[in-house]
Amino acid sequence: MKTFTGSMVALATPFQDGAFDAQAYRALVDFQVKGGTQVLIPCGTTGEAVTMTAAERDAAIRTCVEAAAGRVPVVAGAGSNSTAETLQSVARARECGADGALIVTPYYNKPTQAGLVEHYRAIAKAHPGFPLVAYNVPGRTGVDLLPDTCAGLCDIPEVVALKEATGNVARTIDIVEKCGTERLVLLSGDDFTVAPFIAAGGKGVISVSANVVPALMRELVDGARGGNPARALELQVKLNPLHRLLFVESNPIPVKWALHAIKLFGPEVRLPLTPMAEGNARKLEEELRRLGVVG
Repeated sequence: MKTFTGSMVALATPFQDGAFDAQAYRALVDFQVKGGTQVLIPCGTTGEAVTMTAAERDAAIRTCVEAAAGRVPVVAGAGSNSTAETLQSVARARECGADGALIVTPYYNKPTQAGLVEHYRAIAKAHPGFPLVAYNVPGRTGVDLLPDTCAGLCDIPEVVALKEATGNVARTIDIVEKCGTERLVLLSGDDFTVAPFIAAGGKGVISVSANVVPALMRELVDGARGGNPARALELQVKLNPLHRLLFVESNPIPVKWALHAIKLFGPEVRLPLTPMAEGNARKLEEELRRLGVVG
């Protein structure tokens, strides 16, 4: 079954006057592929999927697949806090041409660890042979997918990878202890710890910062995976100020402002998110200049 490794991006979604901007999305996809991004992730947290309608999410996934044109895989965000709704979202992602689905742990209703396993088992049963990437981000969901539970996911063949966004490298090692490094591909969901995450057994990242600096993120991941840890550490440190500024306000407010600064599309976000504060925007622009991303 297909799995996914390397430098991946959680794509921001462009809006223009309140509507999904397909033309700008195609430009972002092309920018990513040319910058070396290896997997595209539409309709995740960074993509503001929770404020998009089902029709808009379908349009974004379809546009991403068409713009990628087979150059890289597309793994579509399709999770919700309802198992039944998630089954339908995965079906739509498949119909739109996605190569896999990113499934966040159900949020707000706080399932037990056993409930988490059964959630993923139900999705896999409804979509046999279709690759699923589990996504653990307890800071947003209110539930934590624990290492013992990850071992349970290994019994579900369709769950090929885990996006682990706690930023805790010790957690990564705990998961490797339970699952090894071959059965379940571990992907960092935390830009601040990509190099140590890969050193601890990870095989890639689903990055926010890669929206803005895809080539640098690809070089970091290649260095960490390819035996050049010194270069990976150098880039991890170099990008650390950018990571801080891209999370100084709720994601994706800052990254959409940065994409505006590099002239890919406007900074428009949907309520309840609001535009970036002027002082933070000024600091982010200075950092983009330091990195040579803007002139």
